[in-house]
Amino acid sequence: MSDEDSLSNSIGLTGFAVDSEGIGGVLKSRVSDFRVEEISTKISLDSKGRFTAANVTLTNWETNRFISKLASACGISRNRIFFAGTKDKRAITRQVFIIDAPQKKVALVNIPDVEIEIIGRTHQKLGFGNHRGNRFTIVARGCCHADGSPMSESEAMERISKIESGMKENLGNGLFPNWIGPQRFGAGRPVTPVVGRHVITNDWEGAVMSYLSMEGDENDDVANFRKHIRDNGVTDEALEIIPHWLGFERDMLRHLISNPEDWIGAFRKLPNNLQLMTVHSLQSVAFNRTIKARIDAGISLSNPVTGDLVGRVDENGQLETSSMVAVEERTLSRISRNCNLGRLVVTGQLPGATVARPDGRFGEIENSVLEEMGLAETTWKVERIGRLTTKGTRRPLVTTFSEFQYESVPIAGGETMGEKWNDGVQEGDLWHPEGACIRFRFTLPSGSYATTLLREFMRTPLHQL
Repeated sequence: MSDEDSLSNSIGLTGFAVDSEGIGGVLKSRVSDFRVEEISTKISLDSKGRFTAANVTLTNWETNRFISKLASACGISRNRIFFAGTKDKRAITRQVFIIDAPQKKVALVNIPDVEIEIIGRTHQKLGFGNHRGNRFTIVARGCCHADGSPMSESEAMERISKIESGMKENLGNGLFPNWIGPQRFGAGRPVTPVVGRHVITNDWEGAVMSYLSMEGDENDDVANFRKHIRDNGVTDEALEIIPHWLGFERDMLRHLISNPEDWIGAFRKLPNNLQLMTVHSLQSVAFNRTIKARIDAGISLSNPVTGDLVGRVDENGQLETSSMVAVEERTLSRISRNCNLGRLVVTGQLPGATVARPDGRFGEIENSVLEEMGLAETTWKVERIGRLTTKGTRRPLVTTFSEFQYESVPIAGGETMGEKWNDGVQEGDLWHPEGACIRFRFTLPSGSYATTLLREFMRTPLHQL
């Protein structure tokens, strides 16, 4: 198995909605090629509100690391900053943050490649998914054929049209598989599900050492640091060679050097939301594999079969998990009609301690996915950090994309491009510097991934998304 196949398989991101050839190409050749604007829910302003609401534009910032920097600049705990979702790092992103700090203090924050626009005061916090969606403008550069030869603009546009038509025929208008994208698992280093597997088995040493030492597609300084940990364990020398931007890893190391064998204490040095994300990402691998297994079984992702669990979709495109209904033979036609109208949606497993399970053929498929992953007997109870215990939930097997447009744009000069582009095509890549460049525009509901929609059209290795 190639490294790329291994990466795709490790996060369950294999298979496609339709059989077709893609356009190849690479995303994020330059930071400005990937733009995300959050469509926020209305913030209720109040001049006496406790919190400061701000629109924040980040250029090439990983969300968790920005929050640590912002918290430090405001002199507060990072747990006093609230936001609706993490965004791609190598991108220009705009989203709302709610900050438990005085408005004047927030206005004075000066961080490179960060623009902070104060909205006002509010009593309202934000939580994950507390937004209506995201609007994307993304350029795929260097489109090419499967043999690596450059693809013309007309060929690329024709293939996109063909795949869009195929998805409409297989799934319905404006629908695509609701895959969970690679950034959920750690860009270039899908470490979170590996850590999550240790967490749900209460193996804290395994969780910490995986986070510190697992290999990934990272620069030489980071690779050397992680190799040192694998070869020598936790040492004072590791603290000397750790790159300065690996703040979470440094905090873990310092704790272990001061408190040898306190693996839980070291794990707690990760931010609370990142701790939880390790468990969520393991659930996400199971979900992705469930989509693939259903496609392989020849069962529609969007049309229900007897035994499926379906849920209502609200006006923001979000699943109402409290009102799941099991599909019976007598209700199949009515539920199918409501699925076609977008009122109901077929769901798949994000497994946990008490999640509802489907019956029938799809129930067997979900069980087989968990058995193959070695999770069939898992309780999902995390005894030492109870808040990481998950009941599990359901997630729609398909999601919507709207306002979908695509057009060709000129090939850009090399002087404006990033390092990976200027390094040229490497073994295992699927792009060509003389190939067409296509700009995509579309809107997705919160919780859906732009990279997984574009993956359906591009069919490139994951490291190019």
